Amino acid sequence: MKKIGLSALLALVILSGCSDGGEKEAQKRLQKAEAALQQENFSEAKLQIDSIKIVYPKAFEARKQGIKLMQQVDLKEQKKTLVFLDSMLQVKQLKLDSIKGRFVLEKDTAYQEIGNWFYPTQVVEKNVGRSFLRAQVNELGEMSLTSIYCAGGKLNHTSVKVSVGDEFAETPMTKDSYITTDLGRTIEKADYKLGEDGGVAGFIATNADKNIQLTFIGDKTYRTAMSKSDKQAFVELTELARILSGMEEIRKQQKEANLKIQFVTRKIEEGKSEQK
Repeated sequence: MKKIGLSALLALVILSGCSDGGEKEAQKRLQKAEAALQQENFSEAKLQIDSIKIVYPKAFEARKQGIKLMQQVDLKEQKKTLVFLDSMLQVKQLKLDSIKGRFVLEKDTAYQEIGNWFYPTQVVEKNVGRSFLRAQVNELGEMSLTSIYCAGGKLNHTSVKVSVGDEFAETPMTKDSYITTDLGRTIEKADYKLGEDGGVAGFIATNADKNIQLTFIGDKTYRTAMSKSDKQAFVELTELARILSGMEEIRKQQKEANLKIQFVTRKIEEGKSEQK
């Protein structure tokens, strides 16, 4: 008889807890979510709201309130994210302002939307008749390399190699190679994007204090030593690329946050309209 009594009592407790679909317990979780929101603990707030759908699927009123509360969580979280991103962008901008005087920006606004930053010693007018490896960084922080050969004779080069003793890095063969002429002089050029340069840019920046040999590779090869200023160009432009690309990434995140704020705000307004 005692066993039957205990079973009946347990069943009664279970039924009483489920009679309202778990609404009371779900409301407690909503309260925890609201408290977490006030403390800007967004992950905890979301966890409490999401748990209502899983643990109390029939607590329809609590779930309805949870949807509205989740919108507030998302809105507040994105606004806080924007504040953080704004501060980060300001830090990056100050860093950029402190070093951009070391570079030259080449941009023809008539046909270029995005200009390119060069190290002063590597601008075209200072390197007529010289074979070397040039680095440039566009305003979005994308770094690229250009190998320029004009030492006489044709190499038809499509890659370059940089080496220090037995250590080296070599670009894959590029499809972006072309030949131009200047005052009757043949000039071969080949372009390599960072990430598709075989680690050449990183190798130069890392070994800038060493003697680096540059080899142009084509039908024939041509070797020359990288100058101190060319090596320094890679060091400086690598830092510039890091800052500019970081700023561009922040701007993308700002755009995403603003889009989310617009979406959530629209959903909140639609919910208010439905209640009228």
